[in-house]
Amino acid sequence: MKDMLVRLLELPSGTELEQKLLEKEKIVVRRAIAPEKHLVADWVLNEFGSYWKSEVEVAFSRQPVSCWIAQRGNDLLGFACYESTARNFFGPTGTLESERGKGIGKLLLLKSLESMREMGYGYAIIGGVGPAEFYEKAVGAKIIEGSEISIYQHLLRKP
Repeated sequence: MKDMLVRLLELPSGTELEQKLLEKEKIVVRRAIAPEKHLVADWVLNEFGSYWKSEVEVAFSRQPVSCWIAQRGNDLLGFACYESTARNFFGPTGTLESERGKGIGKLLLLKSLESMREMGYGYAIIGGVGPAEFYEKAVGAKIIEGSEISIYQHLLRKP
């Protein structure tokens, strides 16, 4: 999987999408806070695995927390982190399969990238991308040629 680069100075607005998700779906997208760490980390472990749980735990060690969540009532629907594995990297991110296609992932992406722009970055790296077309369409991200060998290349794995 390759990395992608996204220009943060020209991000699309997520205001309309956020309003639609709140009004039609009763979904709130917000920055996670420290008391929720165990709940979010356990949910990510169950839905997406231990590697992403580790990255979420790092996001919760940041101040402010570098993890955005989507929720309906007390149900977690999705998450997005940034600056977990490396500075200026977006990810991991995931949405419940049953909730995909509503714009939750896009809004989580936009909120995270806006946070990175507020930190002073002009560009952000999306590491080890699976759905490249999603990122191209959502924020105009471009593949970084030669990035097949990435920061994840020597990742320890369970035998």
